[in-house]
Amino acid sequence: MKRIQYSSYGGPELMRVEDFELPAPGNGEVAVRVRFAAINPIDWKLRNGQMKIVTGRAFPRAIGMDFSGIVTAVGAGVTRLQAGDAVFGLARFKESGALGQAVVTKETFLARKPDRVSFEDAACLGTPGVTAWNGLIDKAKLQAGQHVFINGCAGAVGEAAVQIARLFGATISGSCSARDMERARSLGVKTVYDYRTTDLSTIATRFDVVYDTAATMTVSAGMAMLRRAGVFLDLNPGLGKFIRAIFDRRLKPIIGSPRAEILEKLADAARDSKFTIPIGEIVPLNAAIQLITELENGRKLGGEGVVAME
Repeated sequence: MKRIQYSSYGGPELMRVEDFELPAPGNGEVAVRVRFAAINPIDWKLRNGQMKIVTGRAFPRAIGMDFSGIVTAVGAGVTRLQAGDAVFGLARFKESGALGQAVVTKETFLARKPDRVSFEDAACLGTPGVTAWNGLIDKAKLQAGQHVFINGCAGAVGEAAVQIARLFGATISGSCSARDMERARSLGVKTVYDYRTTDLSTIATRFDVVYDTAATMTVSAGMAMLRRAGVFLDLNPGLGKFIRAIFDRRLKPIIGSPRAEILEKLADAARDSKFTIPIGEIVPLNAAIQLITELENGRKLGGEGVVAME
């Protein structure tokens, strides 16, 4: 088997496509032959060592979180899936490994892929969908009729948040670049602001939920946009924000936490053409390091970067 891995924390030049031996799935785990994997910013944040307090110092380390593929083996205690099932979902946070020909992950991090959804499209759903759901539904307890503002509504997590908010009957406003405003409107954003020309502090409307999916807002700026009982969802958490959130219930730092229940609901929405994340470019595994490097350096695709394993 081959996968992208690295032997120390640092920049993109450390990544290599190398051979590895896939371990047998343990209790509650599933082995999957990967068909497609999607690239996310969390991939290079982990490789850069930003989360090494969690990921540890054992090397070589694999890379990649989101994927789709076919189950090849299941461990003890697995009840929802069996060999041969087409699935999508996320790798384990500490081990990663989606950007490879096979991966072992938790059963609860997977859902069956709907027949109507292609493997490449399914590979893009996991991290954006789970992160959006964790914020809007788990933390903000979004209700029909509430008004949501999504900063970065044309990014992967932003688009996921727009679609989930729409599923729950919310009214949606948001900000993105001028070139993406029409797409944002087509997804259901009622009022769209160009982030380059709009000072968000000048927006008079107050919102039940403000979700900073672009991770560019200060807490004070986000809080200022809220109604009295509103919630600010912060996708750039840190120790200080977690401490502040203990005393101010309006602040909700978000860390992606996948669950089978979320992934199955995303699968249902994708099957019904109510949830999708656009693909910007598909490359083979031997070209993936170059694409990851370009995305890390700021290249915009207008959709997800996807890696084909076959």
